[in-house]
Amino acid sequence: MLALRLSAYTLTSALGAGLAPHADALRRQRGGIVRKQWETIDFAFCMGEVAGLDATAIRSDLARFDCRNNRLAQYALEQDGFAERVREAVGRYGPDRVAVLLGSSTSGILSSEIAYRHRDPASGRLPGDHRYRETHNAYSVADFVRHYFDLAGPACVISTACSSSAKVFGAAERLIALGLVDAAIVGGVDSLCLTTVYGFSSLQLVSPNPCRPFDADRDGISIGEGAAYALLERPHDARPGSILLTGVGETSDAYHMSSPHPEGLGARAAMTAALQCAGLTAGDIDYINLHGTATPSNDAAEDAAVSAVFGTRLPCSSTKGHTGHTLGAAGGIEAILCAIVLDGGFLPGGVGTEHLDPRLKSHYLLATEERPLRHVLSNSFGFGGSNCSLIFSREAA
Repeated sequence: MLALRLSAYTLTSALGAGLAPHADALRRQRGGIVRKQWETIDFAFCMGEVAGLDATAIRSDLARFDCRNNRLAQYALEQDGFAERVREAVGRYGPDRVAVLLGSSTSGILSSEIAYRHRDPASGRLPGDHRYRETHNAYSVADFVRHYFDLAGPACVISTACSSSAKVFGAAERLIALGLVDAAIVGGVDSLCLTTVYGFSSLQLVSPNPCRPFDADRDGISIGEGAAYALLERPHDARPGSILLTGVGETSDAYHMSSPHPEGLGARAAMTAALQCAGLTAGDIDYINLHGTATPSNDAAEDAAVSAVFGTRLPCSSTKGHTGHTLGAAGGIEAILCAIVLDGGFLPGGVGTEHLDPRLKSHYLLATEERPLRHVLSNSFGFGGSNCSLIFSREAA
């Protein structure tokens, strides 16, 4: 594949807005999951909420896009000088040569949930000011970002559950390799909504406590929200220390609608494909950011897959104990977390995990370790067997 440089990147989650609070939280093993009641939900649950989001105002010329998801999208865009770097790229290439490829699972569904409460009691019609196309529509967030930068290039949203914003990296690489665009804004945005909380609760997948990936007593996920972006370009001027996307592996095993293959066959194939794509061997990888949802079956299946490909000595951990499971934004957020650890030279210990499940074989980190890194792999596995593994590398001196 064509290696691509992450020429700019940023993220926002329950850990804070921008790269600095995330780097600090990873190093200090600080989590952002709290127990609270939210919206009209009548029970408390543990969640990773982005602070201050309700006070964020959509840019006035884009008011038609106003919803929680697009407010989160804008809030994240305006961190770490990311928007300025995108505008510089648009100046270099032109507005039709920069793509927008984002992942999301629920988009702005909360706007429709709120509108439904205010429907006309006689006709059942939703309020006249509800703008489904610009808010709830799955394409909404890509359309918002496209208008935010006045872009005219390809734009789409990939929605494959929890692998959504990992798969956009592969889509971007293909567009750039084909010469259709020169740069791509990739990432993911997913915000809290009632459908997600009630849906996962009905599946008995939500833990009453902050999630504990790979713990012997793990009992479910903590739902979070967040947004992450990277600007991908050809590595024309990549300097020592630059972060590159070097491998992408995608598979679809379709084993079950909501459960992974018990031996992790699809996950194993995705990791193997990413290694082959990058021209690397299992021994070249320094760390794995696990999908690590903290459900019994998902962690066990991923452990089986990781052990089969990499053995049992490669350091790994899940950052969902830090942020919660941000669903369609998880792949993008964890990609940027990988860039942070590559740049900072450390292996993040998991949060919330205290007693490792003795049935799991992987070398799961309970404490942060300082160590230079060259290649890291990030796993994202979605419902229905939509799997994606990404490899990021730090340009050698």
